[in-house]
Amino acid sequence: MIKRHKTAKELFSYPLYWAECYGISPFLPTTREEMDALGWDSCDVIIVSGDAYVDHPSFGMAVLGRLLEAKGYRVGIIDQPNWRNTEDFMRLGRPNLYFGVTAGNMDSLINRYTADLKVRNDDAYTPYGVGGKRPDRAVIVYSQRCKEAFHDVPVMIGGIEASLRRIAQYDYWSDEVRRSVLIDSTADILLYGNAERAMIEVTHQMAMGKTLDELTDIRGTTIVRNTPPGGYTEIDSTRVDWPGKVDQIYSPYEYIPEGKCQTKDEEEPDVMPIRVIPAPLRRGEKLDPEKTYIRLPSFEKVSKDPVLYAHTSRILHLESNPHNARALIQKHGKKEIWVNPPPIPLETPEMDGVFDLPYARVPHPKYKKARIPAYDMIKTSINIMRGCFGGCTFCSITEHEGRVIQSRSHESILNEIEDIKAKVPGFTGHISDLGGPTSNMYTLNCNDDEVQASCRKLSCVYPTICSNLNTDHSPTTQLYRKTRAVEGIHTVSIASGLRYDLAVEDPEYVRELVTHHVGGLLKIAPEHSEKDTLSKMMKPGMGTYDRFKRMFDKYSKEAGKKQHLIPYFIAAHPGSSDEDMLNLAVWLKTNSFKPDQVQTFYPSPMSLATAMYHSGKNPLKPVTYKSEDVYTPKDAKQRTVQKGFLRYHDPSNWQDLRNTLIKMGRPELIGHGDNKLVPAEEKDKQIRRRPQKAKPGQSTGASHTSNRPTIEKNIAAEKARRKNNNGSVAATPTKRRKTKIKSRQQ
Repeated sequence: MIKRHKTAKELFSYPLYWAECYGISPFLPTTREEMDALGWDSCDVIIVSGDAYVDHPSFGMAVLGRLLEAKGYRVGIIDQPNWRNTEDFMRLGRPNLYFGVTAGNMDSLINRYTADLKVRNDDAYTPYGVGGKRPDRAVIVYSQRCKEAFHDVPVMIGGIEASLRRIAQYDYWSDEVRRSVLIDSTADILLYGNAERAMIEVTHQMAMGKTLDELTDIRGTTIVRNTPPGGYTEIDSTRVDWPGKVDQIYSPYEYIPEGKCQTKDEEEPDVMPIRVIPAPLRRGEKLDPEKTYIRLPSFEKVSKDPVLYAHTSRILHLESNPHNARALIQKHGKKEIWVNPPPIPLETPEMDGVFDLPYARVPHPKYKKARIPAYDMIKTSINIMRGCFGGCTFCSITEHEGRVIQSRSHESILNEIEDIKAKVPGFTGHISDLGGPTSNMYTLNCNDDEVQASCRKLSCVYPTICSNLNTDHSPTTQLYRKTRAVEGIHTVSIASGLRYDLAVEDPEYVRELVTHHVGGLLKIAPEHSEKDTLSKMMKPGMGTYDRFKRMFDKYSKEAGKKQHLIPYFIAAHPGSSDEDMLNLAVWLKTNSFKPDQVQTFYPSPMSLATAMYHSGKNPLKPVTYKSEDVYTPKDAKQRTVQKGFLRYHDPSNWQDLRNTLIKMGRPELIGHGDNKLVPAEEKDKQIRRRPQKAKPGQSTGASHTSNRPTIEKNIAAEKARRKNNNGSVAATPTKRRKTKIKSRQQ
């Protein structure tokens, strides 16, 4: 086990709360009747969630609820409450310590709207998949309702929706920069990322009698301050256009150090004032990171200046390593949003402890036989790790879970398989996934503690794999073999995302994966084929994909299996021009790929790609008003066309693609043949045209090749027949024949 540069108090070492005498509940209670059955008069903590309550380690409310229960606290669940009044928020009574509010496993807006801002009709985290059971911006709404129900009870917010909105953030749905969700929700504290450490520490301190106002320096938390704390050094990073010569600033801001009231008689305060250093001069200073914070441009500035927004986004991501990150501060009006450094990642024994808690592994019994789609998808899957050091700019995993990989032990994972066998109804012996954010980053981390302690790279694998990164997949390969050997297990699938640029570094792992864990199709995500767009995604080039495909095909053939790769791609990503999408479409056709499910870039809060989308600047490099511009397709029509390039084979896209190709000066790609992208319009019309059945006596308008004769043809044929029979042409048909023809014409 690698020893980290910074350590934290062991997660399970906190003393038990007095209520541990009540023991473990079959399910965390969701009603007063369930509380009565457990002998509880009240809850210590009440978790409010936008998801249905599934007691499974893939659901955040269950993880944190069971963890608090293991430390002796009585935890209740208010799942998917009716937010239109406070009645549902009062159904468990007043919590003794606090409300914990989360929108659920997904951001409520991403859960409700597509990338094209169309309303989704379903919600995978709701019984029967019914949509509309949670409000938009659920964290804000739930938190405010809790305050209305019990105004004096502290409210803690967390989960991915709150985590990605801890500072001012661009909001795609309203097309504006919004304030920190901590301000809008009126909550008292925000926990970001995987919150086990922060929640246990905060809960323990509150149980000891402290108020949230006193808990100002807990890692992984965001709070509201009136003034910055005294005794700190401030790195002023509120601007990008510093003059050529910057002088040191020694005068402090006009702040009274927190908790102190200075008078004219005081010659020297007990707490040293804030020392301010302009950002360009910080490199020459040796600063204590524990007593240093970075001042970001204020909400008022970033909401009006997209360049400052991109600059702020870059700072936030550079301060994401828990071993060297400094606190951040951002002014919102007269208030200060204070973001403490990220939490220290869980060590393997702590991860094991979290996943070994007594989960029922099924939805709460009150749902009876109602199907919850998200549960059906993960009920026999196993999460073996957390975090991602890939740094893909469009993804929010790193912002939420961090770059340091946190892995479970083989023993804990094998124990979970036994738990699944015992608790999941109808288990057939198929483990649907062994993975996490990525399936093959398990146990991979930096080889050098000192390097990791100082590293601020946004990715460990882009533009190339870092020389200090451990890429040995043997622990994962051994895990696969152990799980297949468990009695009663006949199939172990790998369904999580695969980093093929890492996989190719360990051919034995690829062989194991392809031979035993691919059920014919393997999904991977090159995301694009063009270098310029890939550079804005921080994704490897197609050369790595080609290398992996050769290995995949080789090992599939050796295993006697016919298997295929299913690549995923993104349209309309920042940096992606129509020319890039055209080249990607040509690559798809050349390689005989006809994607059915394609995605358009979705600007999620706080991601680097979203900063590009909003600002038109590249935060992967230092941002100035003259720094690199990034083009992003924003117009709905252009986004549709770029998505259409991914589905070049769909006739509904052909007309738009033809028009676009003509505008691009590429008409040679319109027509028929292997070197064409879409068919010509004439052929298109013939393909879509359906023959119409003529009414009695009506001409079909068919061409001369039609098998259906017209009345005029019938008359001419009759004349020709009679001429051949008697050598003369009858002037007119017989009276009887005339009658038949007249009848047909009518």
